[in-house]
Amino acid sequence: MFSSRLSQAVVKRVKEHAAPDELCKTFHDHVNYLYTLSLLLTADHDKAEQCFVGGLEDCLEGRPALQEWAHSWARRAIIRNAIRMVSPARNKIQPAAQPTEGELPETEAGTPAAAITSLQPFERFVYVMSLLEGYSDRECSVLLGCTISKIARARSRALQQVAGALLHSESAT
Repeated sequence: MFSSRLSQAVVKRVKEHAAPDELCKTFHDHVNYLYTLSLLLTADHDKAEQCFVGGLEDCLEGRPALQEWAHSWARRAIIRNAIRMVSPARNKIQPAAQPTEGELPETEAGTPAAAITSLQPFERFVYVMSLLEGYSDRECSVLLGCTISKIARARSRALQQVAGALLHSESAT
């Protein structure tokens, strides 16, 4: 979906690390998924690429004990790296991010991905982490440094906004 946006240098870096090591293999085999996760969290292609590479590097430094955990370890590294980059809990309310011309291909406008990336950073992180990645409210609150009730309110707002954006784009076609 979005992996075509990854620069050739990043693709080369992933391939260089894609050795027998299970963690590197996970990044190599799931490059589309992990980059899309990075993009949904950061809502910016350049930051998503940095987040993806940072997640790979973080994983290489702190390998999981069991190979079966490689995929969840990689996802968590991406999420933690995106949190460091974007600081969603500290961001003040800003005008909703609107994709700039050329940022999203026309075929992606009006999609769930576009609706998600237009959310405020905190709501976007809660939406992706809790609804798409299946993190519990407690896990989200720990990672984002806030209360469980704040997570629940943010998820509710995000669901309403995404549903509204998708309904609006559907009625416009």
